[in-house]
Amino acid sequence: MTFLKNHKGYPEVPLIEIATLKRGYDLPTQNRADGNIPIFAANGQNGSHSEAKAFGPGVVTGRSGTIGKVHYVETDYWPLNTSLYVTNFHGNHPKWVFYMLQAFKLDRFVEGAGVPTLNRNLVHGEKIPLPPLAEQKRIAAILDKADSLRRKNQQAIQLADQFLRAMFLDMFGDPVTNPKGWKEMTLSDVVKDGTIITYGIVQAGAEVENGVPYIRTGDFKNGCLVKSGYARTHSDIAAKFERSKVSTGDLVYCIRASIGSVDIVPKFLDGANLTQGTAKISPGNNIKAEFLVEFLRTKGFRDWIDRYSKGATFKEITLERLRVAPVLVPPLHIQEKFIAIRNKTLHAIQTKTNMTEIPLFESLSQKAFAGEL
Repeated sequence: MTFLKNHKGYPEVPLIEIATLKRGYDLPTQNRADGNIPIFAANGQNGSHSEAKAFGPGVVTGRSGTIGKVHYVETDYWPLNTSLYVTNFHGNHPKWVFYMLQAFKLDRFVEGAGVPTLNRNLVHGEKIPLPPLAEQKRIAAILDKADSLRRKNQQAIQLADQFLRAMFLDMFGDPVTNPKGWKEMTLSDVVKDGTIITYGIVQAGAEVENGVPYIRTGDFKNGCLVKSGYARTHSDIAAKFERSKVSTGDLVYCIRASIGSVDIVPKFLDGANLTQGTAKISPGNNIKAEFLVEFLRTKGFRDWIDRYSKGATFKEITLERLRVAPVLVPPLHIQEKFIAIRNKTLHAIQTKTNMTEIPLFESLSQKAFAGEL
């Protein structure tokens, strides 16, 4: 049975017959020559070279390290050995294949306890509903328009983010040098009594419909939690990791892959759990979640994390190191003053972009591939 719903009764075809994946090619930094050929790794473009190994348009996804991200390439390109790329579209529309692989959630097939790995042999046999070419083009066109709106929203959000970071530095100063002399504590010292900073489920098992959602590093987009598309595990498995169960207002921090991404748990994820790549931080009485999340996003704090992260191709920060990370703790009334500015800014940006009126891209994508558009 296919992961993608098939309401139109399209023939279900193995992925290998729709988009054949192949491992990319090694290209050490010292062997790269000046040129305009983009190099693609697991997490996206990673420099350029004078020679191409694949013809565009192309589709690339992660094989090792960052799993689940899918990239569309208009031009000829060089896929690195940390990636998988489509060598044969079998007559299918490349942009449709790109969106299909996004909706297919390739990170469900991650292997390995250390560096996450995607084995193409695990996914090549998975069945995909295959619509006619004309329908593929129609779906791709709809999702292109939705993606364009999403990107414009993201640009507006990025501008708001830049403003908030500047405002934060103006009010509180550099978190590293602490020029205003705020009280300093470790991250462990500012969490709620009775809680610790901890990661989540080690092995989530098979996907369970209506099970307990759990948050992975791949559930962060542009540093924030996505609105839908969360994997779900059996309640019995989640119950074994009660310590990492999150509540609305907790923070989730990426300690692997997209290290440093952090967001506040929204209401719809109340009671969710985590994986090993994410950590739970429950703010205590002396610090507000909205202040702490912006503090953890500052360049100064991220630089501190980078300094103590380990790994060459796959970085991670240990829980032990994260727990002793230095945090500035201004008086609550000053934190609340900043939070008022933050909330007003975010509300204005949401109103301006009409984000609540634009269908969530992930939901729209799922409907498209279920034949509901």
